[in-house]
Amino acid sequence: MIVLKDTTFIDWQTFEFTSGNILVSEEKNSSFQFIDNIDDYPETEIIDCKGKYVTKSFGNAHHHAYVAIALGMLNPDKKLNNFYEILKNLWWNFDKAIDSETVKYSAYATAIACAKNGTTFVINHHSGPNAIKGSLKIIADAFEHVGISSLLCYEISDRDGSKIANRALKETENYLKDSQGLVGLHASFTVTDKTLKKAVKLAEKYNTGIHVHVAEDLYDQDNCYNIYNKRVVERFNDFGILNLPKSLFAHGLYLTMAERELIRESGIFIVQNTESNLNNNVGLFNSKKLGNNIMLGTDGMHSDMLRTAKATFLSGQYNDTIDIEGAYTRMRNIHKYLSSFDYSGNSDNNLVVLDYNPATVFNQSNFLKHFIYGIDSTHIQHVISNGKLIVKDRKVTTVDEDEIKSISRELSLKLQKKL
Repeated sequence: MIVLKDTTFIDWQTFEFTSGNILVSEEKNSSFQFIDNIDDYPETEIIDCKGKYVTKSFGNAHHHAYVAIALGMLNPDKKLNNFYEILKNLWWNFDKAIDSETVKYSAYATAIACAKNGTTFVINHHSGPNAIKGSLKIIADAFEHVGISSLLCYEISDRDGSKIANRALKETENYLKDSQGLVGLHASFTVTDKTLKKAVKLAEKYNTGIHVHVAEDLYDQDNCYNIYNKRVVERFNDFGILNLPKSLFAHGLYLTMAERELIRESGIFIVQNTESNLNNNVGLFNSKKLGNNIMLGTDGMHSDMLRTAKATFLSGQYNDTIDIEGAYTRMRNIHKYLSSFDYSGNSDNNLVVLDYNPATVFNQSNFLKHFIYGIDSTHIQHVISNGKLIVKDRKVTTVDEDEIKSISRELSLKLQKKL
């Protein structure tokens, strides 16, 4: 067990500040308690947190771990004019080039970045059509080794043919037999009715949901309407995806009011990915008529949820109706989603210790303003995941970060030659 000595705890829901010593249980899906006398717990690791603040750690509701090894690598030979060209000429070629070793070290690199940024739970969406078998277990093992909890899926798609799609379905089922996870789909425009039907049946069989990109770009909607004479959400609704409460829709930029109402009435969650949308020049998210079940993800751009919350708030001043509390709530809604379905790894013994010493008063009444304008990832000193100290004094304790990064760089050079 761990004792956080002489600290101030900030309740992530009420923002109430409580001072004292905190005893953190190492049991998974456990909690913590305030204690008076730390000498009563001689076998614990004591961390002096005087002047520090403790609160619940963060979660990423839509990530792509394999992108970690692409940083600084993808340089197109020609100008790419739209999102479809970006996918076809960059990401889909990259997906095909990665192998199992690349998957492994990308997962490690992502998990390390998440840990150091206070993110202890990741909902991940993976792709790699030439290295499908065992890929989800590889990612899960790397995450677990670092100390990150996860909810994984493989991005099932027909863009490389039905044979690859069926391999992805098989990989998904093999993983779901023993692990918590979702059934992943790429997007409507790369998934046939036949594959979509199989995916929904698989989700129903294992009592889970579909994790899919929805209307990230107008191309998705145009393609769906031209082929099926219906909108993307209508198509997914006809196949029963909105009847699976664990389903996650990522992006959702180009939605009609009717589609928004379908999503809201279904109660499923949608994941906003502000910076990725800006990077791909596809547009900005607007929450109109979508309800309150909105979470935040990074879509592989990075692993810093504090950064994403700020970007969500700032961009929302232009294209959305969102205040500071709304941005904070969206970032924290992953806890609501995970707890609604009793997913493991989201308990109260997941904590961050903030070394935050502002020049102004910091208390319950102004916490949210400090959250947006003051606190950032540089203030994260220690991170506890499932009761275990995985970051101490800003260094990962569970793995050799330097060794992993060294191997990752070598693999990235080999990968770049393939591309």
